[in-house]
Amino acid sequence: MTDTSRPESLRHLEREVGVLIRRVKRVIGERARAVHEDLQPASYLMLTWLVDQGPVRASSMVEKFNIDKGAVSRQLQHLDELGLVERTPDPADGRATLVAASDDAVRRLADVAEHRRKWLDEQLGDWTADELAHFADLLERYNHSLGV
Repeated sequence: MTDTSRPESLRHLEREVGVLIRRVKRVIGERARAVHEDLQPASYLMLTWLVDQGPVRASSMVEKFNIDKGAVSRQLQHLDELGLVERTPDPADGRATLVAASDDAVRRLADVAEHRRKWLDEQLGDWTADELAHFADLLERYNHSLGV
């Protein structure tokens, strides 16, 4: 380990997080296109969230993504046009609608995630399981510290 000052370490962290953010943005675009050639990256993020959350009202997405109702509506319309979401009446309130990822979307996302994990495993082939676990733990701690 090098003997560096805290400010130098923070600058290094900011640089590396910047690289990570650029890489993540690129990967989100690649994954979106792998799910469907016309899928927009923002819609991809919503779709992956829908898979994890199950059927929800659009208002939940407004809160989660901190964007206005119109933007959520446009993204959901995009997903609907691609056949990647299903809308059903809310059993708790017949006036409301629940949105969920379609079975096709779930399958496509699972295929993309499996392919990505295989690629990541190849790229990190010289990392031990302990190193991977330690990095994941540190990243989790970092995210928790920042309130993410």
